Amino acid sequence: MSEIIKRVANELKKHAPFTFFGALTGIIIMLVLIFGNFLPQVSPISQNIFYILHPIHVLLSALVTTTLYMRYGKRKIWLTILIGYTGSIGIATMSDSIIPYLGEVLLDLPNPGVHIGFIEEPLLTNTPAFVGILIGYWKGTTKFPHAGHVLISTWASLFHIIMALGATVSGIQTVGIFIFLFLAVWLPCCTSDIVYPLLFARKTKV
Repeated sequence: MSEIIKRVANELKKHAPFTFFGALTGIIIMLVLIFGNFLPQVSPISQNIFYILHPIHVLLSALVTTTLYMRYGKRKIWLTILIGYTGSIGIATMSDSIIPYLGEVLLDLPNPGVHIGFIEEPLLTNTPAFVGILIGYWKGTTKFPHAGHVLISTWASLFHIIMALGATVSGIQTVGIFIFLFLAVWLPCCTSDIVYPLLFARKTKV
């Protein structure tokens, strides 16, 4: 357990700068949409954009989680599928939907909504999860997919929040959105990619 704790602390520290950058890109996109007066055009399609980014996030999460478990776990097929599925669907839902929704409520945005992907769009969300598991099982990699995972997750969380926006946001709300974008990616993604699969691993030294 001490090995896992050290690993988690190291990974959280290592991924904080990139996650900070990802959250910053999300804020820049949001401000461009607002001050460029693009929000009226983008808001009606923000749910469609979310349901493009969220499934991609699920696929990448399933791929990385499955790959890491295959590398250090017991490699039982049924357990691999279970870990890959729950680690991707569960964590991606927390990252893209639950934490942004909490932010929308706490920041008093006008149109908050939880938008749980595997409930609202089960085929669109579950299919990428199983595709990611298959790729991770047969030919896994954790390098590029993890970087893509973090950035895609940030933008999925962003467009979840954009669905809740009104015509504009205050300075305090902008800072709050940045914080929630950072938290929505930093903790869940590292948990999905590292902590969760290692809980079931036969060894923890990486």
